[in-house]
Amino acid sequence: MSADGLPAGGVAARPLPQGRGARLLERLLAGTGDDEPLRHAVRLPPRAGRPAEWPAWAPAEVVAALRRTGVAAPWAHQAEAADLAHRGRDVVVATGTASGKSLAYQLPVLARFAQDRRATALYLSPTKALAADQLRALEALALPDVRPAPFDGDTPTEARDWARRHGRWLFSNPDMLHRSLLPRHGHWSAFLRRLSYVVVDECHTYRGVFGSHVALLLRRLLRVCRRYGAGPTIVLASATVAAPAAFASRLTGREVVAVTEDASPRAGRTVALWEPPLLPELSGENGAPVRRPAGTEAARMLADLVLEGARTLAFVRSRRGAEVTALTAQRLLADVDPDLVPRVAAYRGGYLPEDRRDLEAALGSGELLGMATTNALELGVDIVGLDAVVVAGFPGTRASFWQQSGRAGRAREEALVVLVARDDPMDTYLVHHPQALLGAPVEGCVLDPANPYVLGPQLACAAAELPVTEQDVDEVFGGPPARAVLDELVADGVLRRRPTGWYWPSTRERPEGEVDIRGSGLGQVAVVEAGTGRMLGTVDAGSAPATVHTGAVHLHRGESYLVDELDLDNGLAVVHRAEPDWRTDARSTSDVAVARVLAHRDLGPVRVSFGEVTVTSQVVSYQRKAPDGAVLETVPLDLPEQTLPTRAVWYDVDDAALHAAGIPPARIPGALHAAEHAAIGLLPLFAICDRWDVGGMSTALHPHTGRPTVFVHDGHPGGAGFAERGHALLDRWLSATRAAIDDCECRAGCPSCVQSPKCGNGNSPLDKAGALVVLDVVLDALRRAAQRAADC
Repeated sequence: MSADGLPAGGVAARPLPQGRGARLLERLLAGTGDDEPLRHAVRLPPRAGRPAEWPAWAPAEVVAALRRTGVAAPWAHQAEAADLAHRGRDVVVATGTASGKSLAYQLPVLARFAQDRRATALYLSPTKALAADQLRALEALALPDVRPAPFDGDTPTEARDWARRHGRWLFSNPDMLHRSLLPRHGHWSAFLRRLSYVVVDECHTYRGVFGSHVALLLRRLLRVCRRYGAGPTIVLASATVAAPAAFASRLTGREVVAVTEDASPRAGRTVALWEPPLLPELSGENGAPVRRPAGTEAARMLADLVLEGARTLAFVRSRRGAEVTALTAQRLLADVDPDLVPRVAAYRGGYLPEDRRDLEAALGSGELLGMATTNALELGVDIVGLDAVVVAGFPGTRASFWQQSGRAGRAREEALVVLVARDDPMDTYLVHHPQALLGAPVEGCVLDPANPYVLGPQLACAAAELPVTEQDVDEVFGGPPARAVLDELVADGVLRRRPTGWYWPSTRERPEGEVDIRGSGLGQVAVVEAGTGRMLGTVDAGSAPATVHTGAVHLHRGESYLVDELDLDNGLAVVHRAEPDWRTDARSTSDVAVARVLAHRDLGPVRVSFGEVTVTSQVVSYQRKAPDGAVLETVPLDLPEQTLPTRAVWYDVDDAALHAAGIPPARIPGALHAAEHAAIGLLPLFAICDRWDVGGMSTALHPHTGRPTVFVHDGHPGGAGFAERGHALLDRWLSATRAAIDDCECRAGCPSCVQSPKCGNGNSPLDKAGALVVLDVVLDALRRAAQRAADC
């Protein structure tokens, strides 16, 4: 990526990059004092657009309608993708935010509609809000006989019936496809028989277990379409991701061509990386130093930018954080200019659709100057002309960061983007190594349609829709892995095997209601308020013992509850409102047993492995803690063990090598534990996941390896591909882990380097210096092996 400004990895120095974005940055720096938080600033230059001619096949009435909405001509990437789709090629357009990906599928679909008055199309998005936004954009074209219709969980019954009977372009999501359309495909036969296009929007969000479910769901859809004689073309839209053609092909099961060269114009932007200072008057768990929270910093920035008249979005990580950031900014503005207070608001999921539309319109018009939002505004919603974006905490992937930052600079004025680091190893690494964010390619999406814990439920659903034939197994569902899972389903009595295929027994209830395509596969626990019986929400069954155990403090939409009882057998946690002046932290034990080694490298004093493991964990107690972190009481719990069959990457190290490097036996547990925590925190840099999607364990003596060992495992049954990605990029991953620890200015370890917010052992023992030594030993072995391979 071309850029002007400071060298990669440099600390900010005057002069800063030029332009309005840089001037806004100067405003934020005013008053920060000697402990300057700016670690890096760079200017991304503007880019001119590259238009193309309207395709000759585009109907005149469609072109006229698009021109009426302000599209004078397509950009080159739009025209290329639309032409591929028009010719029947499956295509993914993977370009930046605000690059007009919608036109790439609108044009061929509408052309097909004009050619064939009976043709239909299906649009799928990960969120209802995005589908509604795209539906409004289509309706604004005011073309005759398109008959677009929503089909989601909010659609009334009569509107669903109209969509089924009359709709030509259905706007839906994977959940409705899974739970409603495919199980009742006979009622949708007229629509499916004429299906010409399937649009999969924001396809980069389909990753991990959710992505694996969607991949098989798309295969189920295409199989049913074939039953009705249809062979729709697939058009996918994505943020910029690595290897988009390979990813889209894995997602759809078909060969997909990629369009990646963004020909849309882009305003210049100044991008700043900001690390809040340490707060010497505060200390955290085990006396660790604490940084000023990213949300607090973002609220101050939001207020300062609003005072400058800059239309600004502040992205924060949680719904409650969005509310708190907006309120804090309003309080700061009230002391300076009370008239600006109503021009700041919060935006998040959970608001009524009409309230969200009003907020979007107010921000777009300039009535609102500042908005604190969750990632609900990251996807799709068309908000133009923003002057600044503040990202409070790295959003987990480079793709998400560029999606969020792309909300700024859509007009001609240059804009400002600020990433404010959280107290987190990933954020620490990025602000000290800006080339890892600004100069690196975006991540690849990880999914595994062959995961038996996903494949099994999906094959059961497929068999309930239509018997699964041998041809389906080989051509649709992946061959031998699917056949093995089908045989297990027959052995368990779920399916019946007949000469013509695998059948769902007519006496059994349909399976789709029991399959949560967005969940972990472990089920859900309902959180219910005592007395009223009101269900507040759900938590994943796998995390319930640690989060809603009896006696836990549970936060829901900013309100505090105490858990009276956790009933895992019935999937129920009963709570009541309370405002205790303490919080709770669960304590747990865990063990990892190696079931099967799939890959293995012997590197002298270090062995590296990848394989199938069984993780056994048990929450054994919880601590009540005062606001300052002091432990008030430890309360034992009697909860069952949980087992998780999954996949892991692990390394084990020779004791003698650690001792020679300066780590005696007494320090080994703390050194391994610290290295494990930091590695989990950095894995999302290399695999699109969250640190909560993976877990780990370290031990000074593991029965399988007989040596000190560190495991990092997927947090989903059967694995989600994250540990496998870590194994493939182990050298880069552990190098970044070491750098994150070394760059942190704390002395003995803190949340920015080796402490973990989900540690079941209370972040003890941890040895920051020892972790650096362990990683040095492993990395040295990896590099020596790479050199030997290069010399051969």
